Amino acid sequence: MTPLFLSSGLFLGWSLGANDTANIFGTAVATRMVRFSVAATIASVFVILGGVLGGAGAAETLGVLGSVNALAGAFTVAFSAAVIITWMTRLGLPVSTSQAIVGAIIGWNIFTGSPTDTNILSVIVSSWVFSVLLAAFFSLVIFKISKFFLDRAKVHILRIDHYNRLLLIAVGAFGAYSLGANNIANVMGVFIPVQIFSDSTYFGFLTITGTQKLFFLGGLAISAGVFTYAHRVISTVGSEIYKLTPITALIVVFSHSLVLFLFSSQWVEYQLISLGLPSIPLVPVSSSQVIVGGIIGISLAKVGGRGINLRVLGKIALGWVATPAIALVFSLVSLFIVQNVFEQNVAQQERYELNPAVLARMQVAQLPAGHLERLSGQRYHGSEDFRQQLLAVHPWKERELFQIFLYAKIDLIQITNERLQSLAAARHFSPSEQEALKKLSGRVFTHRWQFEEALAQASPLWALKEDTKKNKPWNEQLLKKREKAFAIFARTFWE
Repeated sequence: MTPLFLSSGLFLGWSLGANDTANIFGTAVATRMVRFSVAATIASVFVILGGVLGGAGAAETLGVLGSVNALAGAFTVAFSAAVIITWMTRLGLPVSTSQAIVGAIIGWNIFTGSPTDTNILSVIVSSWVFSVLLAAFFSLVIFKISKFFLDRAKVHILRIDHYNRLLLIAVGAFGAYSLGANNIANVMGVFIPVQIFSDSTYFGFLTITGTQKLFFLGGLAISAGVFTYAHRVISTVGSEIYKLTPITALIVVFSHSLVLFLFSSQWVEYQLISLGLPSIPLVPVSSSQVIVGGIIGISLAKVGGRGINLRVLGKIALGWVATPAIALVFSLVSLFIVQNVFEQNVAQQERYELNPAVLARMQVAQLPAGHLERLSGQRYHGSEDFRQQLLAVHPWKERELFQIFLYAKIDLIQITNERLQSLAAARHFSPSEQEALKKLSGRVFTHRWQFEEALAQASPLWALKEDTKKNKPWNEQLLKKREKAFAIFARTFWE
């Protein structure tokens, strides 16, 4: 069933390629500076590279919003988003794949009773708004700078045209890379928790992760969408919102590419942190919104906003508002059908327990654990049942529910000699880190946070650093190592 379930992610990738290629090469093709066949080839190659090499950052953020833990559920969520995007594409609207997948994931959270991390959701939503403003700002500033130099340069117009054509191709390649890095999370991110592919090592040193394999397939699907169905939206973005010249088309695409790159680059994030500057969150932003923001910036720079086709812009804005809401509802309906008609499990039944250790951990996190003392010692099978019991004793906020679920979830972790012997072969941990793990030999942990706290006590190498902003690179690498250690020692429900 795996290829069948994975097909919805490929469908979503195809939809993204059909819709969002316009954001990379729409202006260049519409101004006839680049042929569509050339644009499609460049976009296909670089979107795959971006997804495989740079897609991890945004995918991690999306995974926190909702961890879809069953293959049938991941299929349904991706299918719901793909249907909405395809429908909008047929209407010629450059809608947001990011908003569609976020709406579908929240639909899964609601259907299964899983809490939504409202902090992450607010970061994602605010980033959608900020990315549009940032693109408009970049376009306006770059246009002013370009105009200053071009007015003083003594270059023949034909040579300028030639340079502009080459730059459109180069910037388009950069844009395709940035699109892959930022938006591959929308295509395949929901399949990461179910671990379809395993890591592979070649030549003794080259490791291709299961996530990279997944992103490669997603990149191929995006490429298929580019070649087969991208013409319609290219027309809308490239010529109907605002009439662009070849030079302004170059500026718009460059601004769009910069914004997507900033919201997906871990390197840029670390550099900003090291300089003591505010970092940009690594979240999947709307490529469609960003390109429109860039076009608006050009219009503001040239004629103060006059000349924008408000009717077309209004249709696009309506799609932005409607997309997440429609995707959420469609996801709910689809999940019900898949589970009750086709009898497929769209979510693994997690187990939860409110014991004294969990209540004590909640108090450390400044959660009012006293409300839950009457539930202490009880176990719950399934997120929906656990959620109902929690809300029956206190009107928790969604953010508080998310923390309680995190602490109460049962993850049986057993440190056995057999699995300790596999550490050297895993090649994920240094000798000192392995020694810390060996200190826990024979111990059993009910909750994952207990395992992580015990590791931190065994060695400072396993402890998160307190200044989370300054030490974010260290902490992120440590979280990945913790994830690998958990995968080695965790026992499943059936074991």
